[in-house]
Amino acid sequence: MEENNGNIIENQNSSVTVLEKTEKIETEQEKNIKTEKKSKLKIILIITVITLLIIGLFSTIFAVINIGNNKIIKGMQIAQIDVSNMTQDEAKKILEEIYLAKTQNEIYFTYEKFESTTTYETLEVQYEIENAIKQAYETGRNGNLLKDNFDILKSLIKGTQIELEVTIDTDMINQVIQNINNTIEGAVIQPSYYIEDEKLIITTGKKGLKVEEKQLIEEIYKIVKGNTETQKITIPLITSEPDEINIEKIYEEVYKEAQDAYFTKDPFMIYPEVDGIKFDIENAKLILSEQKEEYEIPLIITKPAKTTKDLGTEAFPDLLATFSTQYKTSQVDRTTNLRLAANKINGTVLLPNETFSYNKVVGERTVAAGYKEAATFVGGKVVDGLGGGICQISSTLYDAVVMANLNVTVRRNHQFVTSYVGAGKDATVVWGSQDFKFVNSRKYPVRITATVEGGVATIQVWGIKEDVEYD
Repeated sequence: MEENNGNIIENQNSSVTVLEKTEKIETEQEKNIKTEKKSKLKIILIITVITLLIIGLFSTIFAVINIGNNKIIKGMQIAQIDVSNMTQDEAKKILEEIYLAKTQNEIYFTYEKFESTTTYETLEVQYEIENAIKQAYETGRNGNLLKDNFDILKSLIKGTQIELEVTIDTDMINQVIQNINNTIEGAVIQPSYYIEDEKLIITTGKKGLKVEEKQLIEEIYKIVKGNTETQKITIPLITSEPDEINIEKIYEEVYKEAQDAYFTKDPFMIYPEVDGIKFDIENAKLILSEQKEEYEIPLIITKPAKTTKDLGTEAFPDLLATFSTQYKTSQVDRTTNLRLAANKINGTVLLPNETFSYNKVVGERTVAAGYKEAATFVGGKVVDGLGGGICQISSTLYDAVVMANLNVTVRRNHQFVTSYVGAGKDATVVWGSQDFKFVNSRKYPVRITATVEGGVATIQVWGIKEDVEYD
């Protein structure tokens, strides 16, 4: 029994020894793991420090390189045009050479047999060159060292593309759209009105095609923004019902208070007369309740006591210029068009620095306005067209304006010599695509008279002579 107890004690002692050894081994392994972890952390810390040092070093190098550098960074493009390592002036010169040359580019609008054109100049296309160059130059120069260097590296590796923003005159786009809507075959006919012999004539509209404006505008911007040679747009059209006749809106547009013409001497200013115009809205609504294609609304006209003609020689004492062209009285429809255009211009008074727009003054050439089909020039050929002949009035006006020493701002001659003026002395006009404009660049107001009588169309410019005049 004692012997067995001794064995048990001995075995217990052995177990304790093994356990102690196992614990020691586990403790050593834990120490080793901790040591390894510390070593790894040290390595990661060292790598991080080295990486930060490298980044800081490169940042410093980039900063040093770009200090005093007045050129655009490498890899920079504006509208696919490389402007790397250029000064702002150098980039501006190149971009202006490219984009100023586009002013005479033509955009063709087509639909089946219909075709119309306009130019970048007519649309008053403007490229925001300076803004794009500023954006290109400031890339890598924002003041944030890390961001600047990131932008520089990105541009070096992948390149940077900056868009060239474009603006187009909204009124000119609307003129293009109106021109298409008015002339395309099968176009929707909107209600319209005009004044004739103290009557307001209102015509109803008809269902038809019209331009999908948003899509067409997007197509125009796509062309003027791009550098492609394709300048043709297939006109997007939709079928549309005409608008309802809005008699209240027509009244607001027609209504005028009568005003006498007058002038002041200090400063010298001319204020033309205005006819008073109004009509009975309730009576007009009653007339419109009938189902008709055309309605006549009687107008109430109040004449001013004094017109510009009554101002006498004190207001426009001097004949500054006169120019005449001849036409064939046998061409009745063409003569009608000449008279309509001349009557719109006759009596026009322009204040100093005021702009005259032929299309704005004469208005749209439509059947409703009384224009007839007559010979006109289209695409280098003589064809019958609505309003044919009005270019003779614009050309006669152009020569009188030149002789009066007024500043012509928009003018384009025909592709060939006309029969009524010499080469290069004409001014072509097309509603919605080509206008004739000039500015009263004189010190005092001028008055334009226009007559079409006995085979002679005459334009005269009256005003006050200045110290220097030209024969």
